[in-house]
Amino acid sequence: MLRMPVLFVGHGSPTNALEDNAWTRSWSDLGRTISPPRAILSVSAHWYVDGTYVTTNDHPPTIHDFGGFPRPLYEIEYPAPGDATVARRVETLLDGVAAPDQGWGLDHGTWSVLKHMYPDANVPVVQLSIDASLSPSDCVRIGEHLAPLRDEGVLLMGSGSVTHNLRHAFASLQRGDDTTAPWAEAFDRDLARALEQRDRTFLLHALTSDNGRRSHPTPDHYVPLLYIFGASGEADRARFPTTGWWHSLSMRAVVYDSCF
Repeated sequence: MLRMPVLFVGHGSPTNALEDNAWTRSWSDLGRTISPPRAILSVSAHWYVDGTYVTTNDHPPTIHDFGGFPRPLYEIEYPAPGDATVARRVETLLDGVAAPDQGWGLDHGTWSVLKHMYPDANVPVVQLSIDASLSPSDCVRIGEHLAPLRDEGVLLMGSGSVTHNLRHAFASLQRGDDTTAPWAEAFDRDLARALEQRDRTFLLHALTSDNGRRSHPTPDHYVPLLYIFGASGEADRARFPTTGWWHSLSMRAVVYDSCF
């Protein structure tokens, strides 16, 4: 079995689930070019809680965890099956850290991307929560423990955003200003370089810099990237199949793979 890559996606607005744009076409391309996975383990910024949990639902519900969007968005269902075997394997690899959960499902950080990658919803999906109490190094360590799943046909996907200052983005939208803030551009550029160079120190301390604090007033959309970095290996190289901006939100996607 081929070793699966690891993937981080900047998911942007939930409305991307409805749209045909450069980003959603890039996600569709990823679904065609990545070797078909046995299952997907998604770490989404939108399941950011106190504790580490893994979904064990046979049929995880589609969660519409947003408000004020067009009605068609709330009508979307992404009926991918769950995978209890993968969920138990996650519990084993994390050695008692992760608890089973049937109260969650697939939030928009997961399904708005997978709707384009795997539109037939025929790949089982399991979600892993982000424990808000963990340090950045703890998050990387969890990713390291999950890395064996790559050799078992499981695609590890983090979903968040390299920059995520919603207040700034919405203020720019109201002004009709679609330029990207210099601090966001600088953080995105520096982070891409750190990913290419496997600069663990930069990644662990990125949010303590001025640009990091402005790019991430809260850490939830950054942390999935740490899980994915942890699951990558020294032989992997970073590539960026998606780049671009929605105001100050980076849409950058990252693939770590040794097969290119």
